[in-house]
Amino acid sequence: MFSPAKSMISGSGRKVVRQAGQRDPEATQGALLAAAVAEFAEKGFAGARVDEIAARAGVNKQLVYHHFGNKDDLYQAALETVYAQIREHERALHLGDLEPLPAMERLVGFSFDYLHKHPEFVALLADENLHGARHVQRSNRLKEMHSPLVTLIRDTLDKGAREGVFRSDLDPIDIYISIAALSYFYFSNGRTLSAIFGRKLGSPRNIAARRKHVIAFALGALRV
Repeated sequence: MFSPAKSMISGSGRKVVRQAGQRDPEATQGALLAAAVAEFAEKGFAGARVDEIAARAGVNKQLVYHHFGNKDDLYQAALETVYAQIREHERALHLGDLEPLPAMERLVGFSFDYLHKHPEFVALLADENLHGARHVQRSNRLKEMHSPLVTLIRDTLDKGAREGVFRSDLDPIDIYISIAALSYFYFSNGRTLSAIFGRKLGSPRNIAARRKHVIAFALGALRV
């Protein structure tokens, strides 16, 4: 029996024509990964259920195992997905085109803004640390993702040191960790910090003030 063709727009913006009822593996994987990120961020690895992930994605549970193997593999793929997304946004900053000081200012501000806008990233990292980073440890892809960013930070720091703008004793990995920590802790521990200090740290006013402080603090540590 003839099946009418359906037109779809792929993630690249390319129009794809396929027959009705024909599976689209790429779209299925994308839907499953989006559902997995949401489910794992809300409930953690231990609390998330494959059935719920499949239901969120609107697919049969067996397709989860078909595309990702098992729950551990799916969790690893979810981690790789959220890391790939932030690395992609970092590349779009074009830091290499800027002078050292504006480049680092842009990176610090971006890091803060990204964690603010993506609580699922904060939640997944916190959960993976609870599990001893076992999924990160076995992922070569995750380790490779960080290398270009560290190289870019190193090049920016070296250029800044040559120009007399930055100190010459800065380690790019230490700087990356410090930049991440300044923002990550604020959002990962925001509720407890708000309760302890009696401040609504999640309010727009306090988030804006914290962002300004983080940028000034980080750049102050870099300068000669």
